[in-house]
Amino acid sequence: MYDCVVLARQRQEVILDEVRRSGAVQVHALVTRLGVSDMTIRRDLDVLAKRGLVEKVYGGATSVVGRSTDEPGFEAKSVRALAEKDAISARAASLIRPGTAIGISAGTTTWTFARHLDDVPDITVVTNSIRVADVLRTDRPDRTVVLTGGVRTPSDALVGPVAVQSLRSLHLDMVFLGVHGMADGPGFTTPNLNESETDRALVEAGGRLVVLADHTKWGMVGISTIADLSEADVLVTDEGIADDAREILAARVGELIVADVPESARVAE
Repeated sequence: MYDCVVLARQRQEVILDEVRRSGAVQVHALVTRLGVSDMTIRRDLDVLAKRGLVEKVYGGATSVVGRSTDEPGFEAKSVRALAEKDAISARAASLIRPGTAIGISAGTTTWTFARHLDDVPDITVVTNSIRVADVLRTDRPDRTVVLTGGVRTPSDALVGPVAVQSLRSLHLDMVFLGVHGMADGPGFTTPNLNESETDRALVEAGGRLVVLADHTKWGMVGISTIADLSEADVLVTDEGIADDAREILAARVGELIVADVPESARVAE
């Protein structure tokens, strides 16, 4: 019995070390690495989650988010609210018309959004996201992709004076903004000060602001405000948004769009 306890603690230390290093772990990878069953890993994650050391998500766990300066890495955020992000992205992509110049900020929701743009012809995309630019990299003659320069953040965003300067010289039809959190008062926020300055420059470059934020973002507050709720011409969220939040957002943003999440997608998660 004592040996089993020691082994469990050793496994959990390995799991915690990996979460601290990369921001997230996946069950199947831990099964291979530690040579134990799927159920054993899930029990370990349950123990760690109950101690408040990790946050369980579909297929694994991520670091715990809470403080206004906490910024999980891209991989940690990419396993959260997958079905919701996909539904939001599909709905947001339908807002774009051919011949449009758009801006796309960094983040996992906007990365998902970029993957829904294949059917939109004749667009110019400006982004400060390495991941978004990779998704849109193509030989299509009807698409131009502009990647700003700058300093790389944990969200794979390019930020800082170089990025800000390049954005301030541009005039875009629409900007699609992903956010860390949204709340009545603080507005749309981020935990990264440099990223907020760059995102504000992107917002200012756009004629119309479309914010993409799943329901888990409500009530989260990062250290720096990107924009007030009222600055969003459109907010696209999902049907998991609470009734009180929906009421506040409907009154503050220009248009509130609530995307339906297919039941099949919920089951898949």
